[in-house]
Amino acid sequence: MIMIKLAACIILCLIAGFIGSLFTTPHIPGWYAGLAKPSFTPPSWLFGPVWTALYILMGISLFLVWRAGIGERRVQVALVVFIVQLVCNGLWSYAFFGRQSPLAGLVVIIVLWILIVITIIASATVSKAAALLLIPYFLWVSFASILNASIWRLNR
Repeated sequence: MIMIKLAACIILCLIAGFIGSLFTTPHIPGWYAGLAKPSFTPPSWLFGPVWTALYILMGISLFLVWRAGIGERRVQVALVVFIVQLVCNGLWSYAFFGRQSPLAGLVVIIVLWILIVITIIASATVSKAAALLLIPYFLWVSFASILNASIWRLNR
């Protein structure tokens, strides 16, 4: 049963990433390729593997919180915050790529960044390991926020 729960948590996060990719992928070769981007923009091929690894780490983190006991208030809070930030994660893809709006993406990614901080704090009350597994995600979204802001600035 433990492995099924772990798999379910990872799959949930990967599904969120897949949904986001439905808004992202069609716009990479045209709209995104045509944007002015800062010199520190990673190559497009890097985003898929990085996000896949992050979604897997997020899934493991979610599992560690869930297995602590759904009946506990601190677990419930951590799970709700996690789900809210996961939804916001997908909304960024819609805002930035789906709406083709770096400004809308910037607004959403700032909210996402705050939600990740809250998720890390809430997860830490349940499992230090769960919180630590979210640090790479926090760092990547911090970088992505700077990248998003730079793209908005260069293309307004």
